[in-house]
Amino acid sequence: MSTTTLLVRQDQLATTRLTTTDDTPLAEGQVRVRVESFALTANNITYAALGDMLNYWQFFPTGEVGWGIVPVWGFGTVVQSLHPAVAVGERLYGYWPMASQAVLSPERVNPTGFSDGAPHRAGLHAVYNHYLRTSTDGLYRADNEDVQALLRPLFITSWLIDDFLADQQFFGARRMLLSSASSKTAYGTAFQLAQREGIEVIGLTSPGNVAFCESLGCYHRVVTYDALDTLDGAPPSVYIDFAGSVGLRQRIHAHFTGLTYSCSVGASHVGDLGGAGQLPGPRPVMFFAPAQVKKRHTDWGAQGLNDRLVATWNQFSTAVSAGPQPWLVVQHHAGPQATQALFASVLAGSGDPRAGHIATLLPG
Repeated sequence: MSTTTLLVRQDQLATTRLTTTDDTPLAEGQVRVRVESFALTANNITYAALGDMLNYWQFFPTGEVGWGIVPVWGFGTVVQSLHPAVAVGERLYGYWPMASQAVLSPERVNPTGFSDGAPHRAGLHAVYNHYLRTSTDGLYRADNEDVQALLRPLFITSWLIDDFLADQQFFGARRMLLSSASSKTAYGTAFQLAQREGIEVIGLTSPGNVAFCESLGCYHRVVTYDALDTLDGAPPSVYIDFAGSVGLRQRIHAHFTGLTYSCSVGASHVGDLGGAGQLPGPRPVMFFAPAQVKKRHTDWGAQGLNDRLVATWNQFSTAVSAGPQPWLVVQHHAGPQATQALFASVLAGSGDPRAGHIATLLPG
């Protein structure tokens, strides 16, 4: 057997290549998983853009200097097992390499799942190292795997942003400014914030995405980037930055003199990613979802956190799939070349904002 992998040049994300390598025998306690479907979104571009800063390249090392594997969320099936508590045929949800197969070293196995105990992952955050058994996963439904792969990790981030801001009393502000308002994570965040009484949610986007953002029904106002100065800059506001654009961040901090908090979440504009030097107002703070997960795990316990997530996920996943014109339209891409082309397209930021891309490096 062999494994096909998409490699990405770490310092030049548009440079990719496909490799196929023979599989090595499993060691005792390891399992081999066929990676059958995964989502490819701007979130994965953020993983690549921040790969060095937040250690995303370390999850699936290539052994080749300068080349990395972009992590993805999705589903796989165990095809070989040398672990007594993990059976061949089990279906798993988790964090995979962009490859046709993955080898895991299960530890802390329980009825809900296990963690990958590979030595190189020992110092990495537990949220990304955990794999869930779909047979016992409270968020899993067999009829909407695509929606789960596409939106589950993004929505959990969105939910945690909303929860974090509420936990901080919205830093004294009642107006939330969201850049890249058409992105899936921004939409999930707006979906949650719009349910907060007294909170105004303003979506910032490009002219071509205004109608789409307005159709989502969770932004009180949608404003184009070139019309920022039409908004009063004095009222207390929070900026939630999903774009990662230096130029936009500078304009936001300069115009919105009432800014009380600046939260950096994503990097949709990879070519413009980086430091902005000295900015007026609050210093931008990177939002790291696992930190809020850890806090709420302590506050509520594992079951309490899971119950809240299941309830809100069911509400959100139903909303995005409902109606004659659902917000999310799933597109499938099968095979190595199709996945490579899709990565280039997502990196370029092209395509319909309603499209959700599900890929596999397995042949179509």
